[in-house]
Amino acid sequence: MPKIGMEPIRRAALVSATISEIGARGSLDVTVAQIARRAGVSAGLAHHYFGSKEQIFAAAMRHILTLYAAQVRGALVMATCPRTRIEAIIRASFTAMSTRPEHIAAWLNFYVQARKSPETARLLAIYHRRLQSNLHHAFAQIAPARADMLARGAAAMIDGLYCRHATGADAHVSARAVETLLHYVALALDERPSHPKTGAPS
Repeated sequence: MPKIGMEPIRRAALVSATISEIGARGSLDVTVAQIARRAGVSAGLAHHYFGSKEQIFAAAMRHILTLYAAQVRGALVMATCPRTRIEAIIRASFTAMSTRPEHIAAWLNFYVQARKSPETARLLAIYHRRLQSNLHHAFAQIAPARADMLARGAAAMIDGLYCRHATGADAHVSARAVETLLHYVALALDERPSHPKTGAPS
């Protein structure tokens, strides 16, 4: 088997350290030296691999987006119809991985970074397009005339409720966010939403 070089291992360690350091500090006010120290490498090596702190942040964001995309793909594999595809996307947005403290901190701070970093803004735009596209594909098979509006509404609620989750201390916030989103979808599709506790029609 081919031998794995040290560069991809160290790059991965730096990306992981970046996410952890942002999570620990709650902001992007971290230095390359702090990230490198957490990763167990020198600051010079970090600069050599990524070039700048902005590029390290972008690599960390790409990693988080890759994990999120994998969660969505895994959830969609189990979906049996357009309606369950919508639910799968919603649930994948609030998994244990998505709601880890360090990932929440990274997401919120990357939104801030996107206002001044073209690369981060590009990555967030890709995320938004993919989320809306996945939702639109499912809604279009149920309510084609309203698919665009429904997809935009559901995507906005996912982001909004995620931001609310980020500021809440209650461990059950993400579960309530999913319930809220599923209730919205049911109402938007003129269904009778289930009671969140019993599952019985309201």
